[in-house]
Amino acid sequence: MKEISIIDAKDHVGEIVKIGAWVANKRSSGKIAFLELRDGTAYFQGVVVKNEVGEETFNLAKNLNQETSIILTGEIREDTRSHFGYEIGIKSLEVVGESHDYPITPKEHGTDFLMDHRHLWLRSSRQHAIMLIRNEIIRATYEFFNRNGFVKIDPPILTGSAPEGTTDLFETDYFDQKAYLSQSGQLYMEAAAMAFGKVFSFGPTFRAEKSKTRRHLIEFWMIEPEMAFCHQEESLEVQEQYIAYLVQSVLDHCDYSLTVLGRDKELLKRYTQLPFPRISYDDAIELLEKNGFDDIKWGDDFGSPHETFIANSFEKPVFILNYPKGIKPFYMKPHPTREDIVICADLIAPEGYGEIIGGSERETDYDALLEQIKAFGLSEEDYQWYLDLRRFGSVPHSGFGLGLERAITWISGIEHIREASPFPRLLNRIYP
Repeated sequence: MKEISIIDAKDHVGEIVKIGAWVANKRSSGKIAFLELRDGTAYFQGVVVKNEVGEETFNLAKNLNQETSIILTGEIREDTRSHFGYEIGIKSLEVVGESHDYPITPKEHGTDFLMDHRHLWLRSSRQHAIMLIRNEIIRATYEFFNRNGFVKIDPPILTGSAPEGTTDLFETDYFDQKAYLSQSGQLYMEAAAMAFGKVFSFGPTFRAEKSKTRRHLIEFWMIEPEMAFCHQEESLEVQEQYIAYLVQSVLDHCDYSLTVLGRDKELLKRYTQLPFPRISYDDAIELLEKNGFDDIKWGDDFGSPHETFIANSFEKPVFILNYPKGIKPFYMKPHPTREDIVICADLIAPEGYGEIIGGSERETDYDALLEQIKAFGLSEEDYQWYLDLRRFGSVPHSGFGLGLERAITWISGIEHIREASPFPRLLNRIYP
């Protein structure tokens, strides 16, 4: 008898198989018991018929508690009424580990309760679906960059300075000096690009921002590519190709998860159609002003309502180009014809999900970069290694960063970013 995973049921229709699973839910009707089963790969239904298994096995099945682990044998058959499309007619079952008073029941629970039990909430069908989409986005990320000639380079998590030039950092003692949890690997990726041409990093980043919005996490994962001999327009093409690749990969490999989440798949297909529209910061401000947004003026950064309105004016993700110099980090290259803006772009996702990518062309001139470092009040000594990149064979280079959890939130169509992380770190929450 073959032992299989639920996800492989389609390949074993009509066969007697063995499966290790947990009981997610159950119900009975007379002489038939229905078990909702999960094994980490998918969910499907097990059917126990009293006349086929005998009274002892039937009573065992009927009295199983939620999240009891079992080993069962039975015949795989099609089930056209379910999302999954298959079920198992159970012939025998054995209890492996009992479960009593499982706290997360099929009834509604509050968010705080679910977050306190995140270690168990991950077992639910909705959270399971989101994590499978997360896994696919990670898999597709490596595939995309490997196929396009990028080399993965790992930046440090402990740093001695702030890439974004901000004070919202987690500080720690590093023997006899101060160190910080990384808020970006970008500067290190610039160094790596000078050695390998096209590189990307994928790792955790940390922001000590006291934000409680549905778009922010304290700890999140970033994908940060950097490309030598690359101007901004070339970088934008890579960015939109990457996003389209991620969305298509989720459509191709996570159909069941998208169904569980009720995600509009036809809408997602639209997001694979390139190119994405582009609008300048200047035109975006004008668009907002013409539509009654009197709370923003040129030189301000966009808030959530502004980004949502701009994105909803298009049917696909939209690039907002060339922001004012005063609201962007020190390393961005000034526009060639204007001193007040820099060569950069944010990619805004539709449906109110906000910025998912931020990128720019980088300053390549040593003296200009040094002037910016001083203007931002940063230590020339701390950034000497970064300045070296402009002293020894500087070239035009561009890069961007994608926040993994924001991308998951948007592609999955979920409301809050906390569900996009297996164990989210939020303001005032570090448990479990």
